[in-house]
Amino acid sequence: MNLDMLLLVGSGVLLVAVLAARLGARAGLPSLLIFLGVGMLLEPFGIRLNDAGLAHQLGFAALVFILGEGGFTTRWSEVKGSLALAGLLATVGVVASVAAVAAFCHLVLGLPLPTSVLLGAVTAPTDAAAIFSVLRTVPLPAKTRAALEGESGLNDAPIVLLVAVATEWSLGRMPDGGPAMVAVLIVAELLGGLALGGVIGWLGAQLLRRVALPASGLYPLAAMGVVVLGYGIGTAVHVSGFAAVYVCAVILGNSELPHRGATRSFAEGVGWVSQIGLFVMLGMLATPQRLTPPVVATGLALGAFVTFVARPFSVLLSAAWFRVPVREQMFLSWAGLRGAVPIIMATVPLAAGTPRANDLFDAVLVYVVVFTLLQAPTLPMVARRLGVTSGDEAVDIGVEVAPLDRIQADFMQVSVPWASRLNGVTIQELRLPRLTVVAAIVREGGAIPADGSTRIRGGDELLVVVPARHRQKVEERFKSVSRAGRLASWLRE
Repeated sequence: MNLDMLLLVGSGVLLVAVLAARLGARAGLPSLLIFLGVGMLLEPFGIRLNDAGLAHQLGFAALVFILGEGGFTTRWSEVKGSLALAGLLATVGVVASVAAVAAFCHLVLGLPLPTSVLLGAVTAPTDAAAIFSVLRTVPLPAKTRAALEGESGLNDAPIVLLVAVATEWSLGRMPDGGPAMVAVLIVAELLGGLALGGVIGWLGAQLLRRVALPASGLYPLAAMGVVVLGYGIGTAVHVSGFAAVYVCAVILGNSELPHRGATRSFAEGVGWVSQIGLFVMLGMLATPQRLTPPVVATGLALGAFVTFVARPFSVLLSAAWFRVPVREQMFLSWAGLRGAVPIIMATVPLAAGTPRANDLFDAVLVYVVVFTLLQAPTLPMVARRLGVTSGDEAVDIGVEVAPLDRIQADFMQVSVPWASRLNGVTIQELRLPRLTVVAAIVREGGAIPADGSTRIRGGDELLVVVPARHRQKVEERFKSVSRAGRLASWLRE
């Protein structure tokens, strides 16, 4: 296929996938599975993917951007309280799930022990793409959502090494040092990736704050470049590139960067393109003709055990340290969605040529499709039945910042949600620092001048010019009043 035809087919598939996602959302179907179906439907047209090694590499590349998007859109203020729980779910929970699934596959399904461990490792990680796309539509308490998102962002790191080790074991090559050395390597890679992501994220934020780029569209590109750089350096120095990506993106997404809103929007767009491309590619790799009754039965049995036994067991071991209520534990168990990550991990033994790799891949595919269809649409209902939903409406303001270098000031565009307690507050009551000017208010499609007596309404966009040294104070003041009203205390430097 030449380049012109590739661009034609690629653009057509992208448009079809986007429209299918819209139709799927109306019908209550997970969009990710729609993308998978689009990939499968390409086979009658002679378009399919037979190279498992290429699929593995492209899948890992897509995960970099998906994790980056998740990090950019994660709010540190919400995540920090659930970081310990997320870390345990991504480590202790992963080990518990691998052990439970391996025992089930070996003792019940009669699979060889190396293959059983491999299946346990492949099915252990929750999927960042599924978590980020589904959970943010469910009104959950911030700590619950943050724990699930943090887990999905961090658990890829130990899983990559576990799958690699289990694949080698299936080929008859046990790593030196045995399980103890494997555990040490996993911990070292995870900690190294976290540290590297923190350093690169901080350095990237400092650089982007101080460099005035010639076009606003370059800031999102530069931020995403920093994230991908974290992955590249991580893999080069043999630490977890995925952990580095997520931490780096979280730091950048929560830093006072120029054009922060545009950067997040760009990251979301890249994340969607990556998700579409990833699932379409996996659909092209799948072969429905190989889905024989034994393979389907294995996939269903595996999915049922992971969903109803292994996942609750891993959540129980992780959440017991934090006195998480039983209802929240039940929801955490049900919300442990598996998506593209298990399928991508299943391409590792497929590319390596391990015994029964095709059956393993097909069983994992059946499991992911069936149980995503079962779990994802029912998450809102389960959350309501368990009483873990949050009734709070979003009141956080949206802030877009652009530097005005010549006058050492920043231009801020503040979006006011309808439920914000900024509604009804006058400009004067904001008590903004000296030389800070609310230049105008965009309301109902038009701009109106603003003075001290002008009242803010929900849906307004405030255009504010603020001295660069006061930008953080002004932003915190807007957020404080948005949450607590005009009587919110002034946040001093």
